[in-house]
Amino acid sequence: MRDALKTLVLGIVVAGSLLMTDAWPQSQSAGLEDVLDQMDAAARNFKTTEANFVTDQYYEVIKDIDESARQKGKIYFRREGGETQMAADFVEPDKKYVIYSGGKVQVYRYKIDEVDVYDPGKNRGDVEGYLVLGFGSRGHDLLKSYEVKFLGSEIANGIAAKKLELIPKSDRFRNIFARILLWIDPVRGISVQQQFFEPSGDYRLAKYSEIQINQKIPEDAFKLKTTGKTKVVSPQG
Repeated sequence: MRDALKTLVLGIVVAGSLLMTDAWPQSQSAGLEDVLDQMDAAARNFKTTEANFVTDQYYEVIKDIDESARQKGKIYFRREGGETQMAADFVEPDKKYVIYSGGKVQVYRYKIDEVDVYDPGKNRGDVEGYLVLGFGSRGHDLLKSYEVKFLGSEIANGIAAKKLELIPKSDRFRNIFARILLWIDPVRGISVQQQFFEPSGDYRLAKYSEIQINQKIPEDAFKLKTTGKTKVVSPQG
């Protein structure tokens, strides 16, 4: 399950670049409360989000970003029956479609015409927490799973965002991600940039653009466009 979860999360998070600005003259605790309150408010009104994404993968062994691993596409989130669902349409470099719904993750790989279905079972809450991190989730809920620190403000994707550092409380998940950085838009209360660090020093940067909130999304966004010959498998982690 660990390898499957790591593959899923690393395949879905999205990436970008950072421009530093001076930290806001705000105490760490007061700044954190502000961000969490803004995320709580956004969660209360959350219905849908649609955005473009680009991801880049950094490898510590070469101390550089692997340009061949850059991924691009469009991502969707929606609140359905009390659950926040996610769908990601990867168009580069390999075309695939990923859906999280009903507690399961489906990954459709067009090239081999195969759908991999992952059932996280008792880890459902952890998986959903990663896949929809910063989109429709309550800010104060982060405190249940992470040690959260407010790191001030930075310009992320052209937005003066508030930066949070998340350290997983679970030893199991710290073995997957040692820490996570989130850049939260203080106006919309959602994540505009993310950075996931592995214990090895590798990390994935994530960047969202053209974000649309609570707008109508395509009817087929949460449906896999398979063929009559598509093979369905359930890999074991």
